[in-house]
Amino acid sequence: MTLYDQKFVAAKLCKWEKYMQEFSLPTWEQLPPIELYMDQVLALLTQYLDFLPKDDRDDKIVSASAINNYVRLKIMPAPYKKKYARIHIAYLIMICTLKPTLNIAYIQKLIPADLPEEEVRTIYNDYVQKHHTTALFFTRRVRSLTADFLKAPDSQENVVEDLVTSAAIVAGFAKLLVEKIVKLQHVTLEESTDPDLAKFLL
Repeated sequence: MTLYDQKFVAAKLCKWEKYMQEFSLPTWEQLPPIELYMDQVLALLTQYLDFLPKDDRDDKIVSASAINNYVRLKIMPAPYKKKYARIHIAYLIMICTLKPTLNIAYIQKLIPADLPEEEVRTIYNDYVQKHHTTALFFTRRVRSLTADFLKAPDSQENVVEDLVTSAAIVAGFAKLLVEKIVKLQHVTLEESTDPDLAKFLL
């Protein structure tokens, strides 16, 4: 017996697919040119990243305390007199979208907090493009896997449960791939023959 209302899930999947096909993170030029206070930053991130799950406690994508921690740990630049500019918003968008998969320490290496603004602008715009391309690829893949289900949701049993399981397995493998590749950073020739490391990288 299915655990889901399959017609309802099919309708939601169609809506999600349409949304993701049209969705794109804001480019650097689309970020506010003025400096913002923390409350404005939190509201803006919730607007920009509304495809991410929110914190049930305050309906926000990220909390003020988390942002303060990112600054304290030098994962992003400090604000200017408690105000946040384009560069801060760009860092936060990348951090929030990478954090579900990447270790925060690696994000810090990927986008160091002391980069010149022009370099952050280039990195960020490239990231926005990659994010959009990957979102389109992923939604097309979901569509191909669920095409028959979307046409006739009640004609197949347990399709939603199967989709949840498959998506969870894919997410697990993607996270594993990231961890393995990150582990290869700065590996020397001598270290590459270490049996423990070799086993991890199999």
